[in-house]
Amino acid sequence: MIRILIADDHAIVRQGLKQIISDESDMLVAAEAENADDVLRLFRKEIYSVVVLDVTMPGRSGLDLLPELKQIRPATPVLILSMYSEEQFAARALKSGASGYVTKQSAATDLIKAIRKVNAGGKYVSEAFAEQLAFFLGDETGAAPHEKLSIREFQVLRMIAEGQTLREIADHLFISEKTVGTYRLRIMEKMNMSRNAALVRYAVQNNLID
Repeated sequence: MIRILIADDHAIVRQGLKQIISDESDMLVAAEAENADDVLRLFRKEIYSVVVLDVTMPGRSGLDLLPELKQIRPATPVLILSMYSEEQFAARALKSGASGYVTKQSAATDLIKAIRKVNAGGKYVSEAFAEQLAFFLGDETGAAPHEKLSIREFQVLRMIAEGQTLREIADHLFISEKTVGTYRLRIMEKMNMSRNAALVRYAVQNNLID
């Protein structure tokens, strides 16, 4: 039996996932979590075949949590489920230890296929994105400027590009406004930019926001 821990802060999404998975005779949603603290508590308590982890949750995001999960149980595959396109997050998730990446817009059959693949020890992304993996996961020499950013810096970059204020970003990420300002300065330095407008233009040109 493939025992699955699903983590998403929206109850309706968790219910939908459970319904999709319940149609498979060899799969079971063994536990569900709505935030990072719940994920860690459940993950330490029991062993799961696969973790299906949402990118965006209150407080610590799925990408923030991923390295800690891999440290606790390195062999447990983590499948990232996200509303964001693969171009925005998949490569970063895979480099952080995820075994696969599925968008919430994907068909139910894609989710089942992904769970089976990562449970068997493989990696899963869509066929369209697979062709780009060699570039994203290889040598980063000449990589795009945003690939230099940490996971948190990348989140802040996207939120700035979406027009959110420092206070709004701080409230969403549960950090101080001063800390957000520090992240903004680091982003500017790493990407060799000096104004928010340049960050917004870059994010739009590189499809980093919807």
